[in-house]
Amino acid sequence: MQKFYSSPVQLSLALLTPLLLVAGLAQSQPADWEIDSEHFSIAFEAGHVGYQKQLGLFLEGSGSFHYDPDAREFTAGRVEIQAGSIFTNLIARDNHLRGRDFLNTRRNPVIVFEATDYVPGNDAVPGTLAGNLTLLGQTHPVVLEVTINKQAKYPFGHRRETLGISAHTMITRSQWGMDYGVADNLVGDEVTLRFEFEAFRLL
Repeated sequence: MQKFYSSPVQLSLALLTPLLLVAGLAQSQPADWEIDSEHFSIAFEAGHVGYQKQLGLFLEGSGSFHYDPDAREFTAGRVEIQAGSIFTNLIARDNHLRGRDFLNTRRNPVIVFEATDYVPGNDAVPGTLAGNLTLLGQTHPVVLEVTINKQAKYPFGHRRETLGISAHTMITRSQWGMDYGVADNLVGDEVTLRFEFEAFRLL
């Protein structure tokens, strides 16, 4: 009977191959990502009497999502914004925006975006992220354009694998029942929302 002998190198490769396959499968599995609150900018702009576009921020927000960066597959995501954290650098205007004419923050303290579907982009075209935006107690679909700026291990601090993301969309606020100033064009109906953030991979 003929005998076959394996060299130590061949034997090592034979033993390592299934381990590498398992490792590759494990690496391609979706992971949980958490938005870094210290690097989360939530901005908006809306027209004001046709003269200019008023800029503002929401200072408090949080979020997480389930995403496989290797396969570029997105499963779920949720962002919560504290409506009362609105800031436009004028106390009187901020208080008006928190009131019943606009955000009505006493009854609706949290703005929620729940993502449902992601289509990856490329170097020429941004990706799209579809989901539902809940504002003033009403929920309607929105679509954001998304660009993944960078994916790498963070160079300091937490040193976790981190995604850097830019996203934006435009909504018609009257669709959510926020129609103050729309009829006489005092405040624009179209509001641009912009999100800039870093998200680190959870262990």
